[in-house]
Amino acid sequence: MLKKNTRLKIALGTVQFGLPYGISNKNGQVSSSEVGKILDLAQAKGVHTLDTAIAYGSSEKVLGEHNLGSFDIVTKLPSIPEDILDITGWVEEQMTNSLNRLKTSKVNAVLLHRPEQLHSEIGAKIYAALNSLKSGGLTERIGISTYSPNEFINLSRNFHFDLVQVPFNVLDTRLQDSGAFDALTAQDTSLHVRSIFLQGLLLMEKKERSSKFNQWSRLWTKWEEWLKENNLTPLEACIRHALSMPQIEKVVVGVDSANQLQEIITAAEGNLPMLPSSLFCHDEKLLSPHLWSQL
Repeated sequence: MLKKNTRLKIALGTVQFGLPYGISNKNGQVSSSEVGKILDLAQAKGVHTLDTAIAYGSSEKVLGEHNLGSFDIVTKLPSIPEDILDITGWVEEQMTNSLNRLKTSKVNAVLLHRPEQLHSEIGAKIYAALNSLKSGGLTERIGISTYSPNEFINLSRNFHFDLVQVPFNVLDTRLQDSGAFDALTAQDTSLHVRSIFLQGLLLMEKKERSSKFNQWSRLWTKWEEWLKENNLTPLEACIRHALSMPQIEKVVVGVDSANQLQEIITAAEGNLPMLPSSLFCHDEKLLSPHLWSQL
């Protein structure tokens, strides 16, 4: 049985507040009035972390139309243009604009949306610019949002991060297999995970799933059989699995409505049998939604 306070580990992803995002999204961008209902419910249920980004369309602006006083906000910087000479000045300007849109004086964390730039010759300057945001009181933590735990491990040899965000779900064991859990602990780095529903793919019925995912039909069959055997819905299994990991500080979930958020909170409570190894997948073509356009 998961502890009752697991809902405090849930963070609210807000990309849908600024963009019509996700292959399972049937309703498009969430209206500002519905955003208000979602935020009210989140606050009432103990969900106090918001995950957003400058690249999420109008997400920051929409959030700023509501009272965010009780929320911890995590936002992300886009890639730094190659022709920028004053990187610190550019980063501070982006952050100032972000805070103005959010109508707040600081955020809990700022992450790099394209951390691969830290490998470049300007990497040290980018990292110094992030630290200047922290020393200037604009953020409490700095870090990266990455597609792969291995990228964190590679970058952690030269940089220290307060927070890292990576994908994680019932199919994806890269966090465990890569040794990232140990590396995070060694660096005292907090972990947020996203994509626990694989953009909704894990929640879909067979008839809803695009034919381009048929190459993994044996995996879908195993998933559906295991759910039926254990009397679980896909939502219950996905959220409970992520929340059960003690190394994870926050589990980021995106919603289109207050009803969806309530469903997730309700699904979070309950038993979770051990996942069979037959569900684990190492194919990045499936685990990485940014590669799906190539299928």
